[in-house]
Amino acid sequence: MQSPAPTRDSLAGKLPVTLITGFLGSGKTTLLKRLLRDPGMKRAAVIINEFGEVGIDHELIASSSEQMTLLSNGCLCCTVRTDLQETLRELFIKRRAGEVIDFDRVFVETTGLADPVPVLHTLQTDAMLGAQYRLDCVVTLVDAVNGLQNLGNMPEAAKQAAVADRIVITKSDIAERGAVAALEARLARMNPYAARSVAINGEVEVAFLRDVGPGSTRATPQDLERWLAPSGEGRPAEGAYLGERVRAGAHDASIGSFCLWFEQPFTWDTFSAAVQVLTSLRGPDLLRVKGLVNVSGERGPVVVQGAQHVFHPPVTLDAWTSEDRRSRIVFVTRNLSRESVEALFAAVGTLAAPRS
Repeated sequence: MQSPAPTRDSLAGKLPVTLITGFLGSGKTTLLKRLLRDPGMKRAAVIINEFGEVGIDHELIASSSEQMTLLSNGCLCCTVRTDLQETLRELFIKRRAGEVIDFDRVFVETTGLADPVPVLHTLQTDAMLGAQYRLDCVVTLVDAVNGLQNLGNMPEAAKQAAVADRIVITKSDIAERGAVAALEARLARMNPYAARSVAINGEVEVAFLRDVGPGSTRATPQDLERWLAPSGEGRPAEGAYLGERVRAGAHDASIGSFCLWFEQPFTWDTFSAAVQVLTSLRGPDLLRVKGLVNVSGERGPVVVQGAQHVFHPPVTLDAWTSEDRRSRIVFVTRNLSRESVEALFAAVGTLAAPRS
């Protein structure tokens, strides 16, 4: 894992990318239409997969054989015909050359059966893309009619919900009484670190889905809270330290999430070594990792995030935004317990000692 970025603002100016995912029939088309009607989205680029569900329908887009099409509201629609890396690269080159609109954000819609993690890897592993784009958030749609069944029976649906930063529950108006509450309870156990919203007749507040991740190294406390633990989960009780077993309830058998807190600063070498051992041993089971790490010698916390065995380049924020300088890392895992991760950090000598 490479060392933190230098002092310049390595986040400012990068185009935010929002990944929209959800199982078949969850309402991604409806959500995209709602987003693109918002006045603040007139300079968005939308990438859809022509081999999956229709991402933008005839109300917004005219029939076209071209890969890139200007929508009626001014947004740019781009169809994936090769792979996402090539599409994002071509989009940026055309933007810089003035051949397409000067878009200020990108929405990527996956197909209903897609695993979202390879899309995250695309942004993490391509140096050119990493220099121009940043992941803003993963939005997962779960419909209230079939959501519980899909989460239980379809691994793709469970993984989509597990890696989300934002979860939108759809079709609440046609679901049976009590279905939304049951679904929310299930999602809260599976991924308490994703803020949830219930769409009413397909409508959802655009602000809920926009500007989620830190867009500058001068992030405010509210920015970081909105990204890392918007629901308030993961905050330890007063005086708690890494190693206490405080749980909100039983997790699903295979997918769970937890937040580890570290009292003492890391050296970058010890933290990087722990991550490398963890990813080499259990990489496929690390569905999502994100957090703030106190690294000795750095002026502010280091933002880390990854999916499975691939991590974004770490970014150092300009300063701590509060007196609490403990490292805090959220893990969303599959068949990997909190105790196992704690033990691994302890084995490489990075576990903070309990308070006396």
